[in-house]
Amino acid sequence: MMKLSHNRFARTALRNVAVVLAIATLPAFAQTAVGQQQPAVSATEAEIRQFCTGIADAARDQRYLLQKQELEKLQADVDGRIAILEQRREEYEDWLGRRNEFMKQAEGQLVEIYKKMAPDAAAPQLEETNVILAAAIIMKLPPRQSSLILTEMSPEKAAQVASIMSSAGDPNTSKDPS
Repeated sequence: MMKLSHNRFARTALRNVAVVLAIATLPAFAQTAVGQQQPAVSATEAEIRQFCTGIADAARDQRYLLQKQELEKLQADVDGRIAILEQRREEYEDWLGRRNEFMKQAEGQLVEIYKKMAPDAAAPQLEETNVILAAAIIMKLPPRQSSLILTEMSPEKAAQVASIMSSAGDPNTSKDPS
């Protein structure tokens, strides 16, 4: 029984091999039948080519439109940054003008007067003047005398004067020092 089933398997395998060989060596009429199916595939390819050719201009136009929109966004960003830089330049020029004005206030005879005064006498007078003017005068005095005057001033007023003096030397400050 085992021999029979083995023979049957062998016969089936031989038949399969024969079918494969027969298909591989098909006569010309069979190949023509297969060739008739090819034009259907070619027709599909032709339709695809025709479709792609038909939408190529529209796709190119859409791509150009998207690129134009992107360029417009970038231009708006650049314009915004230029505006910010212009605003900062104006702030810097404003700060520089106020600083120069501040330094001019302290020039001249007024500094010489306070330079000759005793710190305990100059401190109460500077406390009563405009804080910006007091800071300008104290900045023009020698450091030793300035520190003695600030020591004699009330802590609140001395802190205001020191704050103005530090902001006057800071180039990043563009706001009003008072």
